[in-house]
Amino acid sequence: MSYTTTSCISGLLLLFLAVICEARVPRNVNAGFIAVKGAHFELNGLPFLFNGFNSYWLMHVAAEPSERYKVTEVLKDASAAGLSVCRTWAFSDGGDRALQISPGVYDERVFQGLDFVISEAKKYGVRLILSFVNNWNDFGGKAQYAQWARNAGAQINGDDDFYTHPMLKSYYKNHIKNIVTRFNTITRVAYKDDPTIMAWELINEPRDQADYSGKTINAWVQEMASFVKSLDNKHLLEVGMEGFYGDSVPERKQVNPSYQVGTDFISNHLINEIDFATIHAYTDQWVSGQNDEAQLAWMQRWVTSHWEDARTILKKPLVLSEFGKSSRDQGYNLSSRDTFMSSVYRNIYNLAKEGGTMAGSLVWQLMAQGMENYDDGYCIVLGQNPSTTGIISGQSHAMTTLANLVQSPLE
Repeated sequence: MSYTTTSCISGLLLLFLAVICEARVPRNVNAGFIAVKGAHFELNGLPFLFNGFNSYWLMHVAAEPSERYKVTEVLKDASAAGLSVCRTWAFSDGGDRALQISPGVYDERVFQGLDFVISEAKKYGVRLILSFVNNWNDFGGKAQYAQWARNAGAQINGDDDFYTHPMLKSYYKNHIKNIVTRFNTITRVAYKDDPTIMAWELINEPRDQADYSGKTINAWVQEMASFVKSLDNKHLLEVGMEGFYGDSVPERKQVNPSYQVGTDFISNHLINEIDFATIHAYTDQWVSGQNDEAQLAWMQRWVTSHWEDARTILKKPLVLSEFGKSSRDQGYNLSSRDTFMSSVYRNIYNLAKEGGTMAGSLVWQLMAQGMENYDDGYCIVLGQNPSTTGIISGQSHAMTTLANLVQSPLE
């Protein structure tokens, strides 16, 4: 065998090994900050469309080093399925494994858990949306802030004082500052400078029973969005809304599932500092009692209505940031969930083709093996059900392909 032939074969072998290694280790896809241009997302000047997921529990689990393998497993499997965005909590106020033990007092062990989550997300090429607080009582939420203020002697009428009381707003702003300016002990990069973080979220599913018009939350969003941008103008910011319409466009309220929650999808998202709009959709809760076909029809109207408003009124990207089908629903089976997810994904893809305003979706929710005690009925373990995993992977491929087909801005 000649030297030339041997060299060629050796070169081909090295090239083959390089390809194999590249396939096993995600590329540095987290270089550059996700940005908004018009009504679509961009990454390094090119369109950014995605398929993603929720895993609210990442920091909570990572606070215990012996359980961090679960975080790694989910992020690794998600990356392999082409999921490129994950939404998770950057809060745990009071209670078990609290990040914020009391106002402004933090457990460094839990903070290092969040450091680990960000580090692993970067490793596997997954962008993060980090939420600052919960509307609900899980992991503390605005109820815990209200209780802290009562403990400090403040007169608090109810949990919805979170949006108006100076002490509660001060507590919340301080938490935002502590998160945004955190220096990651693993990556050695401040959170506000890390492009692994796609966006900040003001609050998970804001609701206000004291003012159904949406005006109170609107004033709160304006104040808090301005505050976040004063600390960090590199990252995107969203509210965390479910999508309920309010008084600004009265005719749209008929799209709501027969009630209001104190938010206004239009006015809350028209605030300049809010970069993109979000909606959630739980047909099995919001229009329960209807059959699967009726629920899917409602779902399509809900998503399409918000897409139209995001495109024509807001002129901002839209993300379906929570949706799912619960295994606790009457008559549930795996096939019905797969049908539901396929229908939602198809609608997302078809709307994304119309200019990129519909940018992607985040299924609720992914978990690791052996996390049954965290299962709220919506749990998906990638690989456990090949059909579901295939549907998710297929949507990831479709959205990535759609973005890659366009080498210039979509609009």
